[in-house]
Amino acid sequence: MTSDDVGRALTRMAHEIVERNHSVTSLSVIGLQTGGNDIAVRLAHLLSEISGELMASALLDVSFYRDDLTRNPLPASASTTIDHDLTDRTVVLVDDVLFTGRTIRAALNALSDWGRPRAVQLCVLVDRGHRELPIRPDFVGKNLPTSQDEAIVATLDGVWIGVRGTS
Repeated sequence: MTSDDVGRALTRMAHEIVERNHSVTSLSVIGLQTGGNDIAVRLAHLLSEISGELMASALLDVSFYRDDLTRNPLPASASTTIDHDLTDRTVVLVDDVLFTGRTIRAALNALSDWGRPRAVQLCVLVDRGHRELPIRPDFVGKNLPTSQDEAIVATLDGVWIGVRGTS
């Protein structure tokens, strides 16, 4: 995907979010550190343009909620910047790539520290399959089936497929 393709996918997903939720006043757009950060900010901007209402974005660090800390070193931690209670709000959780679903499981656990959302909707730029948990996105920019050996880099500048372990 080129940067133009990513832009079109984000615009389409923003329209789908507005259509599903009818109003954005009770939405919270929350990006997962670090991959979902820029995507969530851009999505919140698009939602503001479409709805005419200010849409804030927040960031969630799930490092300490992961279930693979014994197998992998602790990832570089970023900060969580949620400045409002999520109770009774619809959270649109945003990430760059959905793979096994384990990061999303960690995010759902982390969200509970910030209130009890009415609903959580998942928005991903790329769904590459290979789920290990029963997690399915509500909004998908691109379904991109991959092999286990491939790696995906997804940013606002585009999406690339490479081989795991190489730069």
